[in-house]
Amino acid sequence: MLSKERSDFLLSKIRDGAEMTRNEKLNLIWLLSIPSILAQVTSVIVFFIDASMVGSLGTEASASIGLVESTTWLFGSISGAASMGFSVQVAHFIGANDFVKAREVVRHSLVAAAFICLTLMLTAVAISHPLPYWLGGGADIAPDASRYFLIFGLAAPFFMLNNLSAAMLKCEGNMRVPSAMSILLCLLDVVFNFFFIFPTRQADLLGFSLTIPGLGLGVTGAALGTGLAYVICAGLSAWFAFVRSPILSIRRAGEHFTYVASYMKNAFSIGLPMAVQSFLMSSAQIVSTMIVAPLGNFAIAANTFGITAESLCYMPGYGIGDAATTLIGQSVGAVRRDLCRSFARMTVFSGMVVMAFMGVVMFIAAPEMMALLTPIHEIRELGTQCLRIEAFAEPFFAASIVSYSVCVGAGDTLRPAAINLFSMWCVRLSLAALLAKDYGLQGVWTAMAVELTFRGSMFLIRLFREKWMEKIQASA
Repeated sequence: MLSKERSDFLLSKIRDGAEMTRNEKLNLIWLLSIPSILAQVTSVIVFFIDASMVGSLGTEASASIGLVESTTWLFGSISGAASMGFSVQVAHFIGANDFVKAREVVRHSLVAAAFICLTLMLTAVAISHPLPYWLGGGADIAPDASRYFLIFGLAAPFFMLNNLSAAMLKCEGNMRVPSAMSILLCLLDVVFNFFFIFPTRQADLLGFSLTIPGLGLGVTGAALGTGLAYVICAGLSAWFAFVRSPILSIRRAGEHFTYVASYMKNAFSIGLPMAVQSFLMSSAQIVSTMIVAPLGNFAIAANTFGITAESLCYMPGYGIGDAATTLIGQSVGAVRRDLCRSFARMTVFSGMVVMAFMGVVMFIAAPEMMALLTPIHEIRELGTQCLRIEAFAEPFFAASIVSYSVCVGAGDTLRPAAINLFSMWCVRLSLAALLAKDYGLQGVWTAMAVELTFRGSMFLIRLFREKWMEKIQASA
C-alpha cells in the first residue's frame, strides 16, 4: 500500500493525462499523506519528551523558551514561504513533464535561499538581547530567552536549507525522505538535549549505578541541541534533494545556472503574500504572547505547553496539507482541472475527519498530555482547561490548513493570505485582548477556538466557490 513504486505510478497518471478512479485518487492521497502524518505525529511525541526535559528545570526555564517561541516561528515561517515560492513552480513543471525547467528553478532557489538566510541570521543576532524585554519578559527569564534566540539565529541557514530541501522533495512526490528526516531531527534533538541540558549525574539501571555525562547548560543546552540536530539533518536532506533525486539533482552535464527573471518573478508573486502573511501571522502570535505575559509565568508556561500538546492534533492536518500541495501543484502543471477539484475536496474532507477524531482524543486525554510536559500542578490544570476549549475547533482548523495548502499548490496565495490575516488580527487578537482581562488564559484560548472556526468556514467557502482555480487553463 505504501510502496514508492505505487505512488510514482499514480503520480505519472496525473502528468500523462490518464484517467484516475476514485479509489486511485484516495490511494494516492494517503500514499503521500501517511508518511508525512507519521513524521508529524512522531515529531510531536518526541517534542513532548524534549519539552518535558526543559519543563523539569522549572517554570522560569519553560517560560523563557515560551517567551521567544513565537518569534522563532516568525523566522521559520519566512524561510518556509520563500521555499514554497520556488517549490510550487517546480511542482508545476514536474506536472508538465518539463524536468529541465524544474531543475532550473531549483538552482534559482538555492541562490535566493543564501541571501534570505543570511539576512535572517543577522537580524536574529541583532535583536536577540532586547527581544525578551520587548515581549514583556521579566529579568528572571530574559537572559536565558536571549541566549536561546541567539543560538537559534546562528542556526538560521540550516533551518532554511532544511525547509527548502524538504519542500522540493515533497513537490516531486517524495514524502518519505522528508518524513524520515523529520523523525531523525526530533530524535537527535532529544539525544543532544539529554546530554546538553542536564549536568553529569548518577542513575540506577537494573541494580547498577551508572554515571551519565552532561554539560548542565539548561536552556542554552536545549538551543544547542536543536541547532546541532538541524545542522545534521539539513545536510542530509540537501544531499537527497539536490544530489540523489532523479528529477531534481543539479549535478547534470551540460546544465548550468543561467539567470531567468521569470522564475524569480513567479517566486516573488507566490512567496511574497506567504511571507507577508507569515510575518504578520507570527507577529500576531507575538502580540498574543504579549497578551499572555502579564498573566504570569504559570500562564506563559501553560500557554506554551498547551500549544505543544495541541500540535499532536493538528500535525496530521499539515501532513495531509503537504499531500494536497503536491497533488494540486502537479495537476495544475498537467492542466487537469478535474483532478484539481477532486483532489481539493477529498483532501480537505479527509483532514477534517482526521482532526475531528484527534480533537476528541485531545479533550479526553488533556490531563495526561499536560502531565507528560510538566510536573507543576498549576501549569497542568491551566493547560488542561485550555486544551479542552480548543478541541471543539479542530475540524475547522483542519479545513483552514488543508484548503490553504490547496490554494498554495495552485499558486493562489494572495486572497488566502488575506483570509488568514483578517481572521487572526481582527478576530483572534481583539477577542483575546478583551477576554483575557476577565477570564485569563482560558479567555485567550476561547478567542483562539472562535477564530479557528471562523477561519475554517471562510476557507470552505473559498474552496467550493473555486476562485483558487481561476489561473488554471481549461482542460483540453
